[in-house]
Amino acid sequence: MQPPKLTDEQQRYLDHLRVQRRLAERTLTLYTEALERLNALATAGDVPLLRLSAHQARRFLAQLHQANLSPRTLALILSAWRGWYRWLGQNGLVTANPIVDLRPPKVGRPLPKALHVDDAVRLADYQEPNADPVGEALDRCIVELLYGGGVRVSELVGLDVRFFPDSRGWIEPEVQEAQVLGKGAKRRGVPLGGPALKAIEEWLAVRPQWADAAEPALLVHKRGRRLSANQIRERLKKRALNAGMPTHVHPHMLRHSFASHLLQSSGDLRGVQELLGHANISTTQVYTRLDFQHLAKVYDAAHPRAKKK
Repeated sequence: MQPPKLTDEQQRYLDHLRVQRRLAERTLTLYTEALERLNALATAGDVPLLRLSAHQARRFLAQLHQANLSPRTLALILSAWRGWYRWLGQNGLVTANPIVDLRPPKVGRPLPKALHVDDAVRLADYQEPNADPVGEALDRCIVELLYGGGVRVSELVGLDVRFFPDSRGWIEPEVQEAQVLGKGAKRRGVPLGGPALKAIEEWLAVRPQWADAAEPALLVHKRGRRLSANQIRERLKKRALNAGMPTHVHPHMLRHSFASHLLQSSGDLRGVQELLGHANISTTQVYTRLDFQHLAKVYDAAHPRAKKK
């Protein structure tokens, strides 16, 4: 008989992350897969999970490394394992965390991909010929909130038309803000500019044609229920292709574009950190590297000393 993919303790841990930590569904899915990998390794090695030693855990990591998993994937797997054993320790189910000293191979941090300013504005202003007016209004609202507000797709999915007792996020057009729930269940206000407010207003005017009467979600699909993150990705991908974008566009690229363009214009790293909802300034500092690349290109193209002989 095949062992269960998840133990009762693992399912309780994931429920804790979902309810108490309010992690995004995508993160929960990745953590679930990581714990399933741990179970498969433990079953193959006949190792009791609650008596796993640091030596055995190190052997599991070596096996994953031999499977040619990327350093980034290994880091996520170790994070899930470490978090589970930490939770077990807090609940008195293990005496030590066998993952605590394990580290994945180091990997260089890639620069975030951002659109050129002209391309981002062209995408935001694009109008699909002969498009369904409701779908067109929805797509403009999506782009304006991602690029104009710099929200994460998980934050966008969670927005409601107004505040409800169980809302993860909601819009406040009267004060030109959206309230979103970011990573770590941290609430922040996102300023909404004129184009974003106009896009929201136009979408709200036609939203009743799709939305169920009792549906609180700001963004809904034709069947009247809340849009998922994958549905937003697909709508954005299609719109970007139709608009002739030079690269594949996904929601996080618009968030990167928001941060990069704002930093280029203002130079205010702390302000960008607050708007993005980054807990650590080092996370935001990656955009200074992106901004430097932009300046380097300007120098190469324009400065007399940069031109080749």
